[in-house]
Amino acid sequence: MTELVLRSDKDGVVTLTLNRPDALNALSPNLFVELRGHVESIAGDPENVGCVVLRGAGRSFCAGNDLKAIQNGEEAPSPTFQSDTINMIENLPQPVIAEIRGHCYTGGLELALSCDLLVASETAKFADTHGKWGMTPRWGMSQRLPRRIGPLKAKEMSFTARTYSGAEAAAMGLANHCVADDQLEDVVGAVAADIVANSWHSARGNKMLYNKGQDYTFHDGLAFEMAESPGRGPDIEERLKAFSKS
Repeated sequence: MTELVLRSDKDGVVTLTLNRPDALNALSPNLFVELRGHVESIAGDPENVGCVVLRGAGRSFCAGNDLKAIQNGEEAPSPTFQSDTINMIENLPQPVIAEIRGHCYTGGLELALSCDLLVASETAKFADTHGKWGMTPRWGMSQRLPRRIGPLKAKEMSFTARTYSGAEAAAMGLANHCVADDQLEDVVGAVAADIVANSWHSARGNKMLYNKGQDYTFHDGLAFEMAESPGRGPDIEERLKAFSKS
């Protein structure tokens, strides 16, 4: 049986590839089950995994939820399984990069929004199409999208269901970068390499502080940082020695 999510490991970077290219990597319940297994494995291995890349096989990142699979009888293990899995990706200790080419629609956009960084190709297409089908978000769109791009632009995306290019996504702050299609993998690889070259202790600590700090007012967030910042890591002496020799 074909694996619906592929995993590759190299130099501290795990790449997870949604592997349903003929269906534009639509998110079937069975795909989510495989994705959950990989996410749980990564979450339990922070000392060997410093960064995660999430991408799609073929010409698209993800066209969204697979309504046909559901109509054909596929069921998730629980009513909240998909949203819980997306939350788990957001809460991974390691930084997660979404590599976006082609479609990034609706459920696929909700999946991408769980990632810390987004790098889009020039032919990437972003859309929230819930409104086309008489649906509303259940996987976190209403919370993550306005936090990423602001409520005015988020409402525009959801109310109009229009498609936005990779360049537009970068301009509105939905994506960190928009690059040529033939440069996408190299740029994502370079960002991942920069992340794992720095302290993994710092990356994990910074991610935790940024993510949890959003739950507080400004002044309470400052107090949270003072109380919960992990501080110095076990690699500080080694890094200082290397710096002094350079």
